[in-house]
Amino acid sequence: MRDVDVPGPATLEAAWKAVRRFLPVTPVVGAPQLGPSVSVKVETVQPTGSFKVRGGLAAVSATLDAEPGRAVVASSAGNHGLQQFDVRLVLHGDGYREAETYALELSARDGSRYVSPYNDPDVIGGQATLARELAEQVPDLGTVVVPCGGGGLLSGVALGLEGTGVRIVGVESEASPSMSTALAAGAIVPITVEPTVADGLAGNLEPGAVTVGIALEHRVEVLTVSEADIRSAMAFAAHKMGFVLEGAGAVGVAALRSGVLTPEPDGKQTVAILTGRNVAPKLLSEVLHS
Repeated sequence: MRDVDVPGPATLEAAWKAVRRFLPVTPVVGAPQLGPSVSVKVETVQPTGSFKVRGGLAAVSATLDAEPGRAVVASSAGNHGLQQFDVRLVLHGDGYREAETYALELSARDGSRYVSPYNDPDVIGGQATLARELAEQVPDLGTVVVPCGGGGLLSGVALGLEGTGVRIVGVESEASPSMSTALAAGAIVPITVEPTVADGLAGNLEPGAVTVGIALEHRVEVLTVSEADIRSAMAFAAHKMGFVLEGAGAVGVAALRSGVLTPEPDGKQTVAILTGRNVAPKLLSEVLHS
């Protein structure tokens, strides 16, 4: 089990500077199709099509500052490892957990730094920059709806909005309820992961993942949505909202459309984060025509 720190103020500030150096603030736009006083934060316009570039930039920047020349190893179901540079790509295992285990072995073997897509202080700090942007963009923010897998974005948003009183709701696929199971048990519990179109959220948590403790401390809620609701949300987002979303990026829309989550009733804004657009063309076609 790795010893991973919770990011403190210095880490959060360094992440903010790294992200601001390379990435523009992503837009928040109204989404009346999802209810009154509902908006969406559009992370699909990121250069990689996903919010995960925030954490990746923060972690690589921190590594270069502290240990110039040290190699970085990452494990990913897709978005965390999406790059267009000269990298060594290794396909290993039948699912995320096998890839994560192998990446940890590689980093231990050659002394490189392992950068988890969620269980890493710099990555969490990078994801927290999204919350800092939101706080400045939406003065009447009441609820943030956050897609949740390993909890990197969920814990980053919790830290970024600490002390504001904003309600933070994570949404995961019922096919892979790793975070909600951990929160209910007060500790990480192995689960059986079923097939899901929200593959970016699927998988068991790394033992000792710091994200669970952050979520518990900040009393975030985590809800689950069905596969049918995720598929319906992907189609709705494309047809009615003009957004192409991968399954993981559509779970917030699914929660609001299905009634699993009710928007703020008092005029405060509910903001759903559209986290990614990287969906296979075949799956997208299937969803749109089903």
